[in-house]
Amino acid sequence: MIYPNSASVSPLLFALEPYQAFCNYLAGQMNLPDTVVHGDGHPVLVIPGLAASGMATVDMRIRLQDLGYAAYDWKHGINGGHGIDLDGWLRVLGKQVQELYERHDSPISIIGWSLGGMYARELGLLHPALVRQVITLATPFGILGESPRPCAGAEGGSVRYTSIYSQTDGIVSWEKCIGPETSQHRNIEVNGVSHFGMVHHPDVLNVIASLLQEPLITDHPHRYRS
Repeated sequence: MIYPNSASVSPLLFALEPYQAFCNYLAGQMNLPDTVVHGDGHPVLVIPGLAASGMATVDMRIRLQDLGYAAYDWKHGINGGHGIDLDGWLRVLGKQVQELYERHDSPISIIGWSLGGMYARELGLLHPALVRQVITLATPFGILGESPRPCAGAEGGSVRYTSIYSQTDGIVSWEKCIGPETSQHRNIEVNGVSHFGMVHHPDVLNVIASLLQEPLITDHPHRYRS
């Protein structure tokens, strides 16, 4: 299922995106998340957006490590898109999910920014026993491949999905980032955050920190591993 939306970004927001992103970056440097409350140490994979690499998400990963999580870059350099072979690309990413799961003997959380969030949702659907939750940042809903895929966050799944969006996103229309609310999927708005500021703004980091503290869903397959 695709969440239907034909909205587009206003020219003004698009023009202000660089300025907003710079302000969001400064806000992130001056307002560090609360490190008194530590996480449980489970692994977190961070996937960058289109045309970005792990360099763009290094601040976020450092903050997550400070909060007590084992944060990892996706290690595939610049995200240039998947071309025509989506399934092959997801197999490559799936191997990293499997490796992190085995290294920590724990389901992983995946944070995906923009296009990276689309990959994160697909990984949650393909590997529910390995994934704890999926958090997307300014990620639209839609089809990645030629074949329709089930909606991430459908009722009854073992993976929790959260879509974080902002009405001041100057690249992706915020309306397109809102999916159907279910018991497994939530939409959370952050105010005054640009598209590129999603990986720096303290409000986004605080939301992520809160989400990562949530326990596994009761019937997650990992709970029954022998």
